[in-house]
Amino acid sequence: MASSADPATAPAPDRPGRCDPAYFDVLIVGAGLSGVGAGAYLQRHCPWASYAIFEARHGIGGTWDLFRYPGIRSDSDMHTLGYSFRPWDGDKSIADGDSILQYIKDTAAETGVDAHIRFRHRVTAAEWSTEEARWHVTVERTDTDETVHLTAGFLFACSGYYRYDHGYLPDFAGMDDFAGTLVHPQVWPEDLDYTGRRIVVIGSGATAVTLVPALARSAAHVTMLQRSPTYIASLPERSPVVKLLRRILPPMQAGTAAKWFHALTTQFFYVMSRRYPAAVKRMLRKGLERSLPEGYDIDTHFTPRYDPWDQRFCAVPDGDLFAAIRDGTASVVTDTIERFTEKGLRLTSGREIEADVVVTATGLELLFLGGIALGVDGEAVDPSTRLTYKGMMLEGVPNLAVALGYVNASWTLKCDLTCDYVCRLLNHMRDRGLSECVPRNDAGTAAEEGPVLALTSGYIQRSAHLLPKQGTRQPWRVHQSYLRDYRSLKMSDVDDGVMHFGARPRRTAAQPPAAVAS
Repeated sequence: MASSADPATAPAPDRPGRCDPAYFDVLIVGAGLSGVGAGAYLQRHCPWASYAIFEARHGIGGTWDLFRYPGIRSDSDMHTLGYSFRPWDGDKSIADGDSILQYIKDTAAETGVDAHIRFRHRVTAAEWSTEEARWHVTVERTDTDETVHLTAGFLFACSGYYRYDHGYLPDFAGMDDFAGTLVHPQVWPEDLDYTGRRIVVIGSGATAVTLVPALARSAAHVTMLQRSPTYIASLPERSPVVKLLRRILPPMQAGTAAKWFHALTTQFFYVMSRRYPAAVKRMLRKGLERSLPEGYDIDTHFTPRYDPWDQRFCAVPDGDLFAAIRDGTASVVTDTIERFTEKGLRLTSGREIEADVVVTATGLELLFLGGIALGVDGEAVDPSTRLTYKGMMLEGVPNLAVALGYVNASWTLKCDLTCDYVCRLLNHMRDRGLSECVPRNDAGTAAEEGPVLALTSGYIQRSAHLLPKQGTRQPWRVHQSYLRDYRSLKMSDVDDGVMHFGARPRRTAAQPPAAVAS
């Protein structure tokens, strides 16, 4: 049995003297890029709030600690992926995974957020009590197999949107027949030696286009085997605009200016892609013609069947994928897999590709809220039946926010806005003696329009039915626009008539101890 003074659940040392050591004003779920940012925002804007960050794994970093495959890097520029309160100061706009992980760790250490993190604590369930105006949270300690119960005034989910324990793997016929090494990027073996070996990478998304040029540096040959093409374009690894800004402005101002430049540039490209897809297609094709060998079959291998930004766009720094194709260390095959064989893969066209290593870069499995089972006053909450309020709260669920980034731009741009809004919301309630905030779609003013992540990518379509929905009008609609969200989350009043507030309940007796382990 664990007591309520269990150091794994007790408040951080700089929050002494709380009457209930198993209660937090805010409980953050996840110690990745979003969770560390959320902790830093709370410390700066809500210094009165006790908080803890519960992380199911053993370290800081989330995605950037989990994925260790060769060449892993950002698929957004770091000037927008970095925190607004601590701008990215690295040389590369498209940075490697180790540098990003160190940036997150350094941010946690410099802000003191790392002292609030409880590792190997997986939040499995959360039940809201209106009578008590608090969440009752169930936590599984993955290091001891204990179950811990605690309470929180506000729950902030920063756990991303996919499963960390495994990725998506189609049930290819004959996988057991393959005599070589089969690897999924999400669980890359540390001891895998692929030097001089023949490698097939199945997939055409961001992971595949990152892996291929990285593997090609030492493999005998790398084949990117795709069922259908993805839009891919070359971007400078180092931004000349940022270099200029850093020369003429102080560091903080240069970081802010770089963030806005890249955010607006990305938004402009997205809007142009949606409004004038034919023109954008022509522009992208000209770039491919300059980057690929003369006579290369662009129509087959680099011309998708969908319009730009129907699925996430892939950027390759300084055209490294195209360089590998030009020098013959990598190639692209567009076909479907009939089955695995002992020596490799047989395609539906009849072609066979021999391989020593097959990498299944076949995508993620989505998992909203990290799989937390939600309930409100004894009734289970199915997130897929709820609309999202401003893309960061759930209809009818009190005191819960979710950090969800953009699909068409940097994840952190939206998460920064969400963190700022949550802090304003918490301060609003504290200043007015309120304890509950819940967005309500009164009288059904906004109808359901579709899933919150509006892309046609396979990994999203496979799990779209499990995700919350967006509505037909504000504030239930998700625009995927930093400018619109800046106005909606940063410049609007939190008391907008859609957000309903409840007064702090009277407490006639001391609350019973809340931390019990079994």
